[in-house]
Amino acid sequence: MFKSLKFIFILSTFLIAISAGCSNQQSQSSPETMITKAIAVIHPLNGSTVHGIVTFTKVTDGIQVVADVEGLTPGEHGFHIHEYGDCSAPDGSSAGGHFNPEGKPHGGPDDAARHVGDMGNLTADETGHAHLEYVDHLMSFSGSHNIIGRGIIIHANPDDLKSQPSGNAGPRIACGVIGIAKG
Repeated sequence: MFKSLKFIFILSTFLIAISAGCSNQQSQSSPETMITKAIAVIHPLNGSTVHGIVTFTKVTDGIQVVADVEGLTPGEHGFHIHEYGDCSAPDGSSAGGHFNPEGKPHGGPDDAARHVGDMGNLTADETGHAHLEYVDHLMSFSGSHNIIGRGIIIHANPDDLKSQPSGNAGPRIACGVIGIAKG
């Protein structure tokens, strides 16, 4: 009887140790900790011709955002990350409001108090091309500021960076979903 209990104790200890090792190994190789790059392919809404690519790359002090967009009218266009990665509605409303996990006021990308999704404006040249590069210090690939799976919306008008709740940027003319990219 004593030998049986000793065997069960040793076997139980062994199984617990193996289970803990597997659990630890899974958490170390979690996809969340390995994401270094994400991408959104931008598609037109409401008959616009706007299209492009936005990449997000993890850097030392935040996420580097690089946007290349075509088919815009010359000038500024509001540019935001929205709550949902859903571009199914013709007007883009299925993407929800700006991504704002902390309930902050709307602002510009350099404001101390702003939505995580506030990226300011894209400025299109006379050919309709816009290029933007900057490092964002609020967004991330994990935690409450995680942008993976969320939507990007480009608006018809400039974001004034102050009107509440979303900058008065007008109709949504393009949408994309942020997905994990091969790093």
